[in-house]
This record gives sequence, C-alpha cells and structure tokens, in this order.
Amino acid sequence: MAFAPVPRASVSDHVFGQLRDAIVSGRYRPGETLPGERELAVAFAVNRHAVREALRRLQQLGLVRVSQGGATRVLDWRVYAGLDLALSLARSGDVLPVETLVRDMLEMRACVGIDAARLCAERGDRAVTAALVQAAEEYGSLAPDLTRMAEANIAIWRMIVRGSGNTAYLLAFNSLVAGTFAVGDVPPDARAAELLDVAGHRRLAAAIAAGQGTAAARHARALLTAPVTTPASRREARA
Repeated sequence: MAFAPVPRASVSDHVFGQLRDAIVSGRYRPGETLPGERELAVAFAVNRHAVREALRRLQQLGLVRVSQGGATRVLDWRVYAGLDLALSLARSGDVLPVETLVRDMLEMRACVGIDAARLCAERGDRAVTAALVQAAEEYGSLAPDLTRMAEANIAIWRMIVRGSGNTAYLLAFNSLVAGTFAVGDVPPDARAAELLDVAGHRRLAAAIAAGQGTAAARHARALLTAPVTTPASRREARA
C-alpha cells in the first residue's frame, strides 16, 4: 500500500492519521499485520521514532496490538475501540464508516441525559438546581437564535450531568459534545424541535429543582428524543 510522504511538522500526527484511516476504512482488516517500523518509516519518509509514536497512539485507541516481537496486528475497532476513536476522527474532519453514527450518538446522548436528569433531581444540591432554574429561564431569551441556543443547551446539560454525581456520565458527555457530538456536524437547525422547546427546558429544570426524579426523566426524554429534522417553517420557540 502506498502512503504519501508527510511534511516535517507534526510528522507523527500525519502517520497516525493515515494509518488510523486505513484501519477504520477497512483497507487493513482485523487480524492483518501492519508493515514493520522500518518499512513504514521508508513509506512515509519519516524517522522510526515518528512511526513508533503513531503506533503507540493507535494502540491506545484500540486499533492495533503491538506484540513483544514487534509485530503490529490490526484489531476490530467495533470490538476494541471506544468513544476516543470517534473524537479523534471528528478532530480531523472524518467520521466512522457507519451510516447511522450521528443517530446512534444522539441516542446515546439521550440515554445518558435521561438518567442524569433523574439522578440530578435526586442528588443535586440547592446551588446546582438554583443555577439550573436560572439558566433555563435565561435560555428563552436566546430564541430564535439556534446557534446561541445550542451553546446554552450544552451548558444546561453540563450542569445536569455534573449534578448527577456520576463521573462516567460526565466523561461520556464530554466525548459526546466535543467536536459537535464527536461524530460530524449536527447543525443546530437540524435540532430545532429540541432547542426551541423553551417550555420543555423550564419544565425539566423545575422538576429537578423539586427533586422529582421520575418527572425529570420524563421531561428529559421529551427533549432528547425530539425529531432531528424540523421544517424551517416551524421554527418557533415554544415558551
């Protein structure tokens, strides 16, 4: 397989990116062995240190396994990789070769958000819930600016997830929102049904502040499972 020589700045990044894409796209299949360090260094026109660093990063993402003998075997990313892979691809402008990935990540966001809302209602302290209620009230003033509403929406959900007291949820949330859900561009316009539901955000905040976990989960579900495509003619805030 031919690789393009890379510029001298951040050479390990370029080696890493090309090898990552070759593995994720299926050009190197699970179980196959990558060329050795020396061969890769020649192919990329870089030193072996840059190749070694790229292989280390691939191993951290769960894309390869480097054996003691030096052979680098490709792993199945569907079995070994985590959200870090999606985040790595998003930073470089690429996405995983899965047609439903944006849908899948939004569904995961809903699962995390619904339970985080319940936990925040049950565990959140008064300072958190008071700040959440205020943020939800101020949220309506941003309508109908979907870009600003999207930014405020993330801030509201960050409060909720932190208030849930669940560190795993917080780390997952960080991965989901980084690089626009870490899977490609989901424009605010496509999430208009969720973002423009000002009343829904206020109901959610009120339920959390009242300590009503079941109601909070219900309101969170209504927001996070709203249609992802909404005609422009219906872009009106529901206060």
